[in-house]
Amino acid sequence: QVQLVESGGGLVQAGGSLRLSCAASLRTFTNNGMGWFRQAPGKEREFVAAIDWDDASTYYAKFAEGRFTISGDNAKNTVFLQMNGLKPEDTAMYYCAAKTFRGSLRYYASYGVWGQGTQVTVSS
Repeated sequence: QVQLVESGGGLVQAGGSLRLSCAASLRTFTNNGMGWFRQAPGKEREFVAAIDWDDASTYYAKFAEGRFTISGDNAKNTVFLQMNGLKPEDTAMYYCAAKTFRGSLRYYASYGVWGQGTQVTVSS
């Protein structure tokens, strides 16, 4: 049973924008942060952005700095990812996740609950 559901992906032209959403489904769960990861075919999953619920601090991968913005609502276990200035290399399946384990917000293994993913495709 899916606990997180992403939406907002799609096909956009280079330079365009997308706003991804992720919300808890059916139940809430204990977590100390939420994040976004992405994975392109043939490539490893990589960190995109995260928000720490303890102090609402945000963290970004270098490729996301200045272009992507993560925001969220801890009470609703909801996060968003505003992506501007999209590039073809941003094309990937984007997953949101809830951090349920102690560890780095930048490390996928720190997250125990994942969504099904939403596809982002950026054309040149």
